[in-house]
This record gives sequence, structure tokens and C-alpha cells, in this order.
Amino acid sequence: MLRKLSITFIFILSNFLINNISFSLEPDIFVQSTVNRAADTLGGSLSKAERIEELKKIAKDTVDIYGIGMYSLGSNRKSLSDDQLKTYNSVFENYFLKSFSSRLAEYSNPIIEVNSKEKINENYTIVSSTLVATEKRPEVKIEWRIYTKNPDKPLIRDLIIEGLSLARTQKEEFNSIIQGANGDINALFNNLKNFSNK
Repeated sequence: MLRKLSITFIFILSNFLINNISFSLEPDIFVQSTVNRAADTLGGSLSKAERIEELKKIAKDTVDIYGIGMYSLGSNRKSLSDDQLKTYNSVFENYFLKSFSSRLAEYSNPIIEVNSKEKINENYTIVSSTLVATEKRPEVKIEWRIYTKNPDKPLIRDLIIEGLSLARTQKEEFNSIIQGANGDINALFNNLKNFSNK
């Protein structure tokens, strides 16, 4: 009888957990869990190389790399062939992961506190947070633009640091590179590849 009850209990518990996994994840909870995961990585005993690899995994899980890449390319994407877009997506992902992980790896156990959230529409929510000040750096206000078209899988689309959109800044930089090369997309490809290979 006890064995039957135990099996029944495990079955009910398993179904409860599986069903709850499919529940939508609130954007503020998503952001807090993401920064906690990053903080654990940065504050642990991993080497810098190991931290970078772990941060890349976190980025792949939580950031809409493809969406950011398309936004960063802007109207330039309209003139690209399918092969060029495929190349761009590949070099952009490598560039993004290198940039994201190498910059964060320099931090030591950052503390980010989530303060509030504001639903813009069905697809976007802005989550406001604060990077807590230390003796070495001041407090920093960070807003997270969370893409929630699939509420079961929210993704980061942009960070707005002290009012400055990183995605918009990146878009302007990419366009400047392309226009500086008379519209040659290969200039951007080479720039991204060179950064990734450093």
C-alpha cells in the first residue's frame, strides 16, 4: 500500500512540475533569474576562460541574438541576398557572444536588483533594474527590453543603460561601417570577424 501511495505521489508531483514548466515566465522574474545565474558564474571559482564559456551559454539561452542582429543591420538587410544574410547571422552571433562574454567576464560578482516592470504591449515589457554601487563603480540604472511574443520563452532584445540603448548604438555603428565602405556589406563582415578572432 505504501509503495502504491509513493508511486502515486511521485506521478502527481511529476505532472505538477511538468505542467508548471509550461506556465509563462514573468519578465521581471526572468531578468532576476538571468542576472542571478550570471552573478553565480562571475562570483564562482571558474577561470576567466571557463566564465566566458558559461556566459556564452547564458546568452544563447536568454538573448534573442537573431532578433538583435536583424535590428542592428537595419535597412541594409533589404539589399542582401539569402547567402549574405546567412553569412551575416553567423558572424554576428560569434561577434555578439564574444562581446557579451568578454565584457561581463571582467566583473566580479555584480549585484543587480530588479525594481519594476512595465508592459508596453503583447510583445514587449520593460524591466527596470539597478546595478548596485561598489567602492569601484557608481550605481547604474539598467532597463531590459524583453520580447514576450512567446510568454513561455521570454528573450532579451535590448539593454538601456542610463538611457542609452545598446542595440540602437550598435545599429548606428554597423550602418556607419557599411556606409563608410560605400555600401559594401563585406566591410561589416570583416569587422565582425576581426573582433571575434582577437
